Amino acid sequence: MRTHHCNELRPSHIGETVTLIGWVNTVRDHHGVIFVDLRDREGLTQVVFRPEENGDAATASHKLRDEDVVQITGKVSKRLEGTVNDKIGTGEIEIVASTLVVVNKADVLPFQLDKELSNEDLRMRYRYLDIRRPRMTQNLRTRHRVTKATRDFLDERGFCEIETPILSKSTPEGARDFLVPSRLQPGSFYALPQAPQQYKQLLMVGGMEKYFQIAKCFRDEDLRADRQPEFTQIDIEASFVEQDDIIALVEGLMGRIFKEARGADIPASFDRITYREAMNSYGSDKPDRRFAMHLTDLGEVFAKSTFKVFSGALQSGGTVKAINAKGFSDISTGQVKTLEQIALQAGAKGLAYIQVRGETVDTWRSPITKFLSPEEIEAMKQELNIETGDLILFGAGPWEQVCEILGRVRLACAEMQSLLEGNEELNFLWVTEFPLLAKDEETDRYVAVHHPFTRPLKEDEEKLLKGELSTELRAQAYDVVLNGYELGGGSIRIHEAPLQAAMFKALGISDETAAEEFGHILDAFRFGAPPHGGLALGLDRVVMLICNEQSIREVIAFPKNNKGSDLMSQSPAEVEEKQLRDLRIQVQKKPAAAAVTPQG
Repeated sequence: MRTHHCNELRPSHIGETVTLIGWVNTVRDHHGVIFVDLRDREGLTQVVFRPEENGDAATASHKLRDEDVVQITGKVSKRLEGTVNDKIGTGEIEIVASTLVVVNKADVLPFQLDKELSNEDLRMRYRYLDIRRPRMTQNLRTRHRVTKATRDFLDERGFCEIETPILSKSTPEGARDFLVPSRLQPGSFYALPQAPQQYKQLLMVGGMEKYFQIAKCFRDEDLRADRQPEFTQIDIEASFVEQDDIIALVEGLMGRIFKEARGADIPASFDRITYREAMNSYGSDKPDRRFAMHLTDLGEVFAKSTFKVFSGALQSGGTVKAINAKGFSDISTGQVKTLEQIALQAGAKGLAYIQVRGETVDTWRSPITKFLSPEEIEAMKQELNIETGDLILFGAGPWEQVCEILGRVRLACAEMQSLLEGNEELNFLWVTEFPLLAKDEETDRYVAVHHPFTRPLKEDEEKLLKGELSTELRAQAYDVVLNGYELGGGSIRIHEAPLQAAMFKALGISDETAAEEFGHILDAFRFGAPPHGGLALGLDRVVMLICNEQSIREVIAFPKNNKGSDLMSQSPAEVEEKQLRDLRIQVQKKPAAAAVTPQG
């Protein structure tokens, strides 16, 4: 239906008769001469309809409007002097139309495609129109380049792409499962996979050695800008590998992806820091290192302080830390309240601060300086490199809580100060040695920080086998981080029965429960399971960062909104009673509101 696409014609085509088809992007009437910018996926071409050259086509062109689908045939001509458009590839030429076929008329649009729209629900309702916008088209094409680069890179290294089941078994993996009722086995349910974790480990037992998959995953959890109920992972697993092998593989994969999808050269290897170092310095296990503002330990400064908030935290085994937001002493009262609210939401009882407005302490603005001795203030000035114009923010309490509180405050200060505005740095980082176990305060039981098949660090294996449990045990687990976002994470897995049994025992999982929940994989491990490990990358998040977007919804063709709804197809939706009967499911209706009887 066309000889060329709408971003193909150049001065070398002048004089040729061509046929184009696409959408009317804009229509302009210049004293009876109609100019149409014709658009397809590739770009724009200007088409001219002149009455003296073809009256019928010119007459029909007066009735065109935005987003009509049209086919035109005409001659490629050089644009008149002074009308060249340097902003588009076809800006030196135009098509003088000889024929016009209106393939399909468009109704009046619910929104203009050439303008950014703040009403996201309207965009989601008409997503098929939203995708026509060049930004969205480019994002989805970038996503294609990312997946193609991934497949090419891993294929070159001997990995096999293998699909794993979507209908699976519900197992405890951290988030809530989406359940699918079975018609053939009433009362039984499949679960949609949160990740192909167990299947890829079984493929290693099956001797495949190198597996990958662009895998759909499903988690019924609260949504945010970088989370969807269904999402896509680049899932990788390999046998006979150690942690360094997986890290090197992923560094190479990231290099290929960012080069082919963004044209960016990134370091061949990334910095590595441990989980404890990341929390101590940045207050986050996915730190954004594009700005400084490190957390500084002030335990020695306030060890003997008469200020009970600080000394009490230290005496109970906690910590006192602070950050210096350089040059931010002019923070407004409203901004201080915002930071306090962030701290409170993270579990703080308040947020102590000092606005350093001059050289001497009497010029400082703070609710706590009156409780601090001159020696403590001088020591604090040295530790934090305090200068006039700085803002000091404190946290006191349990170590992990203080780190998390100040980590969130740190990010908020950076945003308030616009420290990252216009920053195009790609700061990759590995975070390693995550805790193997965490303590659930409600149940007073240990839970797996990653999953029950994560292998302890070699130095901590013996402690796990002996039942010497604590949150200090470390895992052979690793996350790759970019600019404050976790791109993906993985671990080296447990493959021996005694170590796996010790892990289940640590988690309070009985032999009976283990057999019921994980019997298939435990049985497989009895038949010569190889050492193995892997990693899963969040494809949506990788593409989001490559495209400089703020939400993964901008790089998914048909996403859900922040309530988990697809406004275009109106799902989720009720189903017919017969479908429920076939599944032997009865839906409990919400009780009707009680009628209000007027008094009197």
